[in-house]
Amino acid sequence: MASFNLFNYLEPPNAFYEFQRIYSVGQWQKKQKWIADYLTAHQPDLIGFQEVFSPESLKALVAGLGYPYFYVVDQPKVTDGFIYSEPVVAIASRYPVAEVEPVSADTKLAADLGLKPGFSFSRKVLRARVDLPHIGFCDCYVVHFKSKRPLFEFLPESEGEQGKPLSGEKILLEQLKAQVAGGWGAAMQRGSEAALLFIDMLSRREASGFPMILMGDFNNSLAQEELSFLTTSELRFDVADESKPYLEKYRLYDAWDLFRAAATDQEKAGRERQPSHYYGARGSVLDYILLSREFDAGYQLSLFEVSDHATYDRHLINPVFDRDGESSDHGVLLVTLTLRE
Repeated sequence: MASFNLFNYLEPPNAFYEFQRIYSVGQWQKKQKWIADYLTAHQPDLIGFQEVFSPESLKALVAGLGYPYFYVVDQPKVTDGFIYSEPVVAIASRYPVAEVEPVSADTKLAADLGLKPGFSFSRKVLRARVDLPHIGFCDCYVVHFKSKRPLFEFLPESEGEQGKPLSGEKILLEQLKAQVAGGWGAAMQRGSEAALLFIDMLSRREASGFPMILMGDFNNSLAQEELSFLTTSELRFDVADESKPYLEKYRLYDAWDLFRAAATDQEKAGRERQPSHYYGARGSVLDYILLSREFDAGYQLSLFEVSDHATYDRHLINPVFDRDGESSDHGVLLVTLTLRE
């Protein structure tokens, strides 16, 4: 299974975000080929896509590569008939998909958290009930949490309130204030999205008992507090030993940790977790696949184990323009599950 951020996937002559940002025919063909080449080479069976502006184009592309099941639960925003913003997530599968729906934020819980009325996910979360071999129905969630882009920025004006020019210090100070407040606002949005989604997942798990898969662009590290609860293994207060199996039933596991736990020393040798995104020379892991205990080799009744975990990043660390000129700004995360003997 793969989590794949497509980075502005929009068929021309439409524009993404600004009227002049339009792929030429050649650029679009190069982007389509890059995606097809990856899927052909790596053959994921289940794919969670992010940054989709042209769902019908993507549906046609993946159908020709052996993915008969393709779904979205939202549409991007369009202004002036051709300028697109607010891309959506999508899922493609080789295996049957029985149900697809958006996850809605619990409005009462959102209000209890102090969130403003009408709170919603920055991108609608997709939930698909996929019929996987051997294990049966699984609830698969595809997400693209709020980015680190500040919720608002300071736009300096030439004059202050009394018509006096703003000093360089004053402009810098106002920019700093906006950065602090806007950045924290983005983190609050991202954490609220993750919390409301996870609570919905817990309720769904309780009702259906289906295994869970959560994949996508989290836009921050799981180690950060606003996301760390997604893989929590303990409650704040002491829990009796007999209660721990219930926690294990409902928690999620980072696929990387499951791979490391199941791999032999030889398989782990020299394997470090690869960044999935770079800001300048600094790499970070923003893309994840989280799994319930049915995919944990340490769980006695699990059917699968994580046998490989890889991030395709050639286009990020060693790009070739003719091949990678219209690729993605994220690595493609691929997790391989193997049936346990």
